[in-house]
Amino acid sequence: MFDEIRKSIQWGQETLTLETGKVARQADGSVIATLGETSVMANVTYAREPKPGQDFFPLTVHYQEKYYAAGKIPGGFFKREARPTEKETLTSRLIDRPVRPLFAKGFKNEVLVMCTVLSHDLVNDPDIVAMIAASAALTISGVPFMGPIGAARVGFSNGEYVLNPEVQDMDNLKGNPDQRLDLVVAGTRDAVMMVESEAYELTEEEMLGAVKFGHEQMQPVIDLIVELAEAAAKEPFDFQSPDYSELYARVKSLGETDMRAAYAIKDKGERRDAIEAAQVKVREGLTEDELANPNLGSAMKKLESGILRGDIIRGGTRIDGRDTKTVRPIDTEVGILPRTHGSALFTRGETQALCVTTLGTGDDEQIIDALHGNFRSNFLLHYNFPPYSVGEVGRVGSPGRREIGHGKLAWRALQAVLPTATDFPYTIRLVSEITESNGSSSMATVCGSSLAMMDAGVPLKAPVAGVAMGLILEDEANWAVLTDILGDEDHLGDMDFKVAGTEKGITSLQMDIKVQGITPEIMEKALAQAKDGRMHILGEMAKALSEGRREFSAHAPRIETMTIPTDKIREVIGSGGKVIREIVETSGAKVDINDDGTIKIASANADSIKKAYEMIHSIVAEPEEGKIYTGKVVKLVDFGAFVNFFGKRDGLVHVSQIAGKRLNHPNELLKEGQEVKVKLLGFDDRGKVRLGMKMVDQETGEEISEPKRESADAE
Repeated sequence: MFDEIRKSIQWGQETLTLETGKVARQADGSVIATLGETSVMANVTYAREPKPGQDFFPLTVHYQEKYYAAGKIPGGFFKREARPTEKETLTSRLIDRPVRPLFAKGFKNEVLVMCTVLSHDLVNDPDIVAMIAASAALTISGVPFMGPIGAARVGFSNGEYVLNPEVQDMDNLKGNPDQRLDLVVAGTRDAVMMVESEAYELTEEEMLGAVKFGHEQMQPVIDLIVELAEAAAKEPFDFQSPDYSELYARVKSLGETDMRAAYAIKDKGERRDAIEAAQVKVREGLTEDELANPNLGSAMKKLESGILRGDIIRGGTRIDGRDTKTVRPIDTEVGILPRTHGSALFTRGETQALCVTTLGTGDDEQIIDALHGNFRSNFLLHYNFPPYSVGEVGRVGSPGRREIGHGKLAWRALQAVLPTATDFPYTIRLVSEITESNGSSSMATVCGSSLAMMDAGVPLKAPVAGVAMGLILEDEANWAVLTDILGDEDHLGDMDFKVAGTEKGITSLQMDIKVQGITPEIMEKALAQAKDGRMHILGEMAKALSEGRREFSAHAPRIETMTIPTDKIREVIGSGGKVIREIVETSGAKVDINDDGTIKIASANADSIKKAYEMIHSIVAEPEEGKIYTGKVVKLVDFGAFVNFFGKRDGLVHVSQIAGKRLNHPNELLKEGQEVKVKLLGFDDRGKVRLGMKMVDQETGEEISEPKRESADAE
């Protein structure tokens, strides 16, 4: 019934298996990839004809995690998988970015790639397995895909690169001092296509070595996919890249002069208007058949690309007049919003990010429900890219893949310099509002967020800056690396290479290319040039702020931590939470209690924190023998007075210990509700507290060395 084909290799510490022919047989390509006991099914389908008038390549990649893969039931009310999680969105992007440039030029048929996690062993991350499965499914589907690609995850521990570290090692680099890198690399047999990383101040040489290591380690995977394809691939789809050379010649003759003049304009808005006017003029000169040609958009883009790229390759001059290494003018401001906890406005050329820091408590931590378990995050970064930032109208809704991806890139760049939770017990939320954009708003987010956190008083280990590099690649001999690329250079260039870090090293690197791979020589040049750009930007940022402020905003909460024995937690919480509610209501502070006995007390009012601290301390602390306390008389009896002196602890002041004279009854000197100073004398055989008053000066609270006995005459 099934024509099943299975291929396996030993890859690192695990067995990697690719199988096809048994499941999802109506898809154009279906492969189940298994690493260890983590399995991902990738299914590829594609349309045989492009939609009429379509002038772009509609590739859609969906990665989805099923909770049953880890033996879990989804949380929430409906108990089924709903909207994509952040991990699913980011992994969809990881798969999309390296495969998109490898489709045949001019192919505009709709393609759908769906990757479904079927099993997760909690050791091997399914994202790498999904990338391999998708590559294999595309390769055997018959779609004009110039792959395959391989993928690998690289760690860096104790000076050595590690292939495919376990999930728990990568989950929280901050809590693992031996692990300094989480890098995902994808590529073909000859070149690297995509890099995504989170690092702890690695040098350029260490980062380049990690990329090379990953590329070497993925070669057996590429060989395995080729072996599978030789046995299972379908007939290639009959597709020939369209020849629109005649149409391009017409477009060039009609519009080159006006388009070249448009690209000589330095202002983005004016340049955009001039480009649109040149395009309108070209269309007016074309025939109806030429206007109906589906390759008209490609011909227009080729004209623009040729002008921009040619000027850079021939003369090294870019459309805004810069050379290839110069960063645009930078302006930085901090503390611009009066009621926020920290704020910064970072402007680089025509790209601007308004970044805001908010400090919260443990209640504000994000609870993340992942396949491999639930965990909490106390560092959040949200990136917003409204249409007005590029002078356009458009839909405004929930964050898209771009917003999530750019926000995560900035998050990765900054997490390496955050203080530990024990040193800085706050939840940190950053919001980056992109108010202008003309190239690399994600790196502007890194710079602005670093400043905003320092403005809020977050003690960063070092400021972080980021810069986006570009590439114009005509052939092996003619290429140029560009520092701080513009939007047009990103759109018409061959690479978007983002590097963020401190003065000491790289904290995040992301690379996407539009050609079929780049060489180590180009990557090494880009890293070196990016370091120069990063150092320049850090210098400009230091003009506004070089380290965290010593004082918090008046509107930010203060948090004080204390640790209590775990067996005292129940006493602080009380039956049904009665005690903790009373502490919160009485003090006005917010109190968070962790299972390990750590208590965080938060309030913008220092007196509230002090009051809550004292109330908790009085519950968990034990009174010390020989120490003097202030108490209140709660009951008088013939033989003495009961005094509440330590939280809810009462003790007896015997009638003989009240004064330095004989008393017939305590009511001769005391009354209920009276405040008194008492000394803890000790505990009797039954554990009862013994207190004394006569050895304490009731006015000053100081101990009297020899209590003076009053004479009968004085009485």
